[in-house]
Amino acid sequence: MTSVSRAARSARLPFVNALFFPVATLHAAVMLPLWVGGLLGAWQLPAGLDFRAAHAHEMLLGFGMAVVAGYLLGPQPMAVTVTLLGLWVTARIGFMTAPEHALALTSTALFAAGVAWRVVPRFALAAKQWRNRIVAPVVLALALLTFVGPGVLLHADSGPQQASLLLQTTVLLLGLLMFYMGGRILAAAIAGHLQRRGRKLLARVQPRLEGAALLALIGSLLLQPVEQPLASTIQGCLLCIAGLLTWVRLIRWQLWHCLDRPDLVALASGYAWLGIGLLMLGLARLGAPVMPSVGVHSLTMGALGTLTLTVMARTRLLYRFRDADVMKRTYFSALLISLATLARIAVDLPFLNARFDVALAAAAVLWSLACLGILPALFASTVVARHGRYGLRID
Repeated sequence: MTSVSRAARSARLPFVNALFFPVATLHAAVMLPLWVGGLLGAWQLPAGLDFRAAHAHEMLLGFGMAVVAGYLLGPQPMAVTVTLLGLWVTARIGFMTAPEHALALTSTALFAAGVAWRVVPRFALAAKQWRNRIVAPVVLALALLTFVGPGVLLHADSGPQQASLLLQTTVLLLGLLMFYMGGRILAAAIAGHLQRRGRKLLARVQPRLEGAALLALIGSLLLQPVEQPLASTIQGCLLCIAGLLTWVRLIRWQLWHCLDRPDLVALASGYAWLGIGLLMLGLARLGAPVMPSVGVHSLTMGALGTLTLTVMARTRLLYRFRDADVMKRTYFSALLISLATLARIAVDLPFLNARFDVALAAAAVLWSLACLGILPALFASTVVARHGRYGLRID
């Protein structure tokens, strides 16, 4: 079969994100407030959220993996999409009701294996440069952590070091993926926007800078399990370098020329949180008076939350309407995510003297509102497009 015929057949297949994105967003909108409310004593937590690392498991290896799958799987046969989504939903329901039951563990394992099976070979074989091949090993590692995660995190009290290592490794892997994928999306989108305005962006992908940051992140990942002072110092330096390079890359994209593009501003805010999170993690490893949780939540709530919600909305709107800003109010969610992140990290900044319960509740409510805020775009991009409501040509 020729490459042209393969491409034509692939183009006719439905995109996985049409189903994965709305379901993952609804899950995120409900899960965090549900956990926070139970933690603050408002109601009794279900079994799947009543353990130490429950919310981290659901948000990183549940929500995070669903978004990764939805974005990277691309077009797939409907049978594959429905099967993978069914496994993911079964795993989520299973964990809520009986987290150690074979149903939850088996569906999780099959979902992780299915995502790796459909994503890893495509990215490993298609790319020529090492930087472009980084997606394959990262997705494979995330799939493995999704597979072993429940067994480790459910018994975090008896093995806190293993649970901490798993979560920190997951955060760094997602940070690496966000740096690479988010950077490629921003570079292309900003360059195209500036070109339409008669400007030329010389610093696009910035391959040397990208390569240096990726090497720093890979080095920090390799040093993560090493429990020695020298290793911590080196890892801290590498994370600080990666965070600073993220900000240098962001500044060189000249975002001040893109203030009329809410989607690009939202993406840039997520990339900014990524740089802050990496820098804060690095400073914490170096012994600075910064709590590691500041860096963790800057990466997870700030960067992961903003980038995933924005990318999901932007992907669906572009696909259906050919215009990422056809529903501009959607990107107000990025501001809500930033406010939620500030509320959460305020708890870990002693000079703010924030009340734990108030800050945590505010963060959860803002997070949920942000998730709900992009749902109209996700559903409209599927339903409204049939009627040409926005006067655009819809295929």
